[in-house]
Amino acid sequence: MGFINADLPDVDLATWKDRPHLERIKILTLHWIDYGFGTPKMIHVLYCVKIAFFVVVGLLLASRTNGIGGLGDIADWWTQPIFYQKLVIWVILYEMLGLGASCGPLAFRFKPWVGGCTYWLRPGTIKLPPWPGKNPIAGGSKRTVFDVAVYACMIITAIVLLFSDGVPKEGQPADSVGLLDPRLLGVLIVLTLVMGLRDRLVFLAARSEQYWTMCIMFALLPYVDMIVGAKLVMCAVWMGAAASKIGRHFGYVIQGMTTNAPLMVSKWVRHKMCKDFPNDVRPSWLAGTLGHVGTVLEFGAPIVFMTISDRNVVLVTAVIMVIFHLYITSNFPLAVPLEWNIFYTFSLIWLFVLHPVTDFGLASMSSVWLPVLIIVVLFGFPLLGNFRPDLISFLPAARYYAGNWATGMWAFRRTPEGQPSCEERLDLNIVKSSKNQVTQLTEMYSKEVAEIFLQKAVAWRYMNSHGRALSSVLLTHLDSAENYDIREGEFVLSTVVGWQFGDGHLHDEFFINAVQERCQFAPGELIVVLLESQPWHTMTQRYRVVDAALGVIERGVVDVHDMLKAQPWLADGPIPYTVESRVSVASTPSAPTEIPKASSAQGD
Repeated sequence: MGFINADLPDVDLATWKDRPHLERIKILTLHWIDYGFGTPKMIHVLYCVKIAFFVVVGLLLASRTNGIGGLGDIADWWTQPIFYQKLVIWVILYEMLGLGASCGPLAFRFKPWVGGCTYWLRPGTIKLPPWPGKNPIAGGSKRTVFDVAVYACMIITAIVLLFSDGVPKEGQPADSVGLLDPRLLGVLIVLTLVMGLRDRLVFLAARSEQYWTMCIMFALLPYVDMIVGAKLVMCAVWMGAAASKIGRHFGYVIQGMTTNAPLMVSKWVRHKMCKDFPNDVRPSWLAGTLGHVGTVLEFGAPIVFMTISDRNVVLVTAVIMVIFHLYITSNFPLAVPLEWNIFYTFSLIWLFVLHPVTDFGLASMSSVWLPVLIIVVLFGFPLLGNFRPDLISFLPAARYYAGNWATGMWAFRRTPEGQPSCEERLDLNIVKSSKNQVTQLTEMYSKEVAEIFLQKAVAWRYMNSHGRALSSVLLTHLDSAENYDIREGEFVLSTVVGWQFGDGHLHDEFFINAVQERCQFAPGELIVVLLESQPWHTMTQRYRVVDAALGVIERGVVDVHDMLKAQPWLADGPIPYTVESRVSVASTPSAPTEIPKASSAQGD
């Protein structure tokens, strides 16, 4: 991996696109094990600069508070409650602008690095309201001046909060300079709620399941209660994430993340992440063990922090969790939630070490029912999200990086040379602030190199357990994979709406219909396979096949056991799946009249 140049597989660029699809996937999968995505290390250095910007600006903004002094006096005021509150507001603003997760090349955003505000301050872009058809204030898929105004007011309110001074609050420490004004917090809370009902994308991008919840506690609860409430938010995130990783999928995430880490230079270790490289690249015992260690830490740390009063035990646990989050950061995982991990390293020190459980525990709260209510709400969403993942986003369900997500794969039919491709219609017909990734990369390198990078993203998806199901279903619905440009669904979503963080529900039928309204694809020109997460209580995952012009044309079920047996390049052919319903459609050049024998399709 070079410092300036990307690392590409040793192939003939001129003939690369003409190779069979699964042959390309095998080459790119093996290349990923050795080199990861192949990102130049200079990009990782730039992300480190970005983290430094996040930290320094956050400190500077907090130091603007009257009564706490400048940066030179930080040792005297970092314990002030308003300092932590302002850091929360700064993270909200940072994420809401699109500067945090889903920013830059590791989120497949090249020119420009930032989506977020460049879309959400622009009328006419696509928005994604929750519960369309049932939500009375949702509106359609077109962002209006009202949506832009609400979003702009969120930004302004966050900035006002960052520059505001403290006001007295019940129970605050004697040396406190005050806390954030609950009235200003209330404005931000209401605006975020309204925005969320108009566009779930902005609500999720602001990481409202964590920070908005903390703001509600800051605004409504007395001092001790709000500190304990913030602790419970972190505990819910840790334990929800740990619970979601119980299963067969997480080892695939560890393998893909570790082999993409810039500091992982040993090919021997990289190969040991596989059962039998290069013949069997399913995750080895080593990948599984690393995953289980992380799961144990995320389960154990909250229990220690909320029940153990021994300071030495708490300090050791805090050090372990700081190392844990810094280790995740050093891997530069795709979607790059780097600032989130940095904030959590500070939060666990500020909340759990600085505010011991003896004075800020569940028993310290003003009402015995208050912690019960908070726990039911905070832990209820992850519980629901694991039993009914179709009903809730994986972010409030705290199912981050579990490897068990709703996902999707898009296939654009190729057109004759000289005609605009189906994929290019996204640039020609949709109002947005950045071009498709293939266009961005072509301007930076060449069309051939752009295709390799885009197929590398597809190979990464196939390396995850669910990728085997996506590819099996998709390939049996195309007359030939070589007649299509196959794209990772998250990356299509990213350039169209300005943000993505792994939630496959965002590029569902509503989003596909929004794209179809603007691009008018003919039957067979755009085929999408959507795969729902695996619920806790089953070993199956449900899928839908969508033709953009016709709607859902097939529904069915895939057995997780079959997904776990296959190689990313489907060496033994498509894995079996069961068709539960199918819409009869006229035969087109891209729609086979029957499912190939490799599928265990049943019923019509």
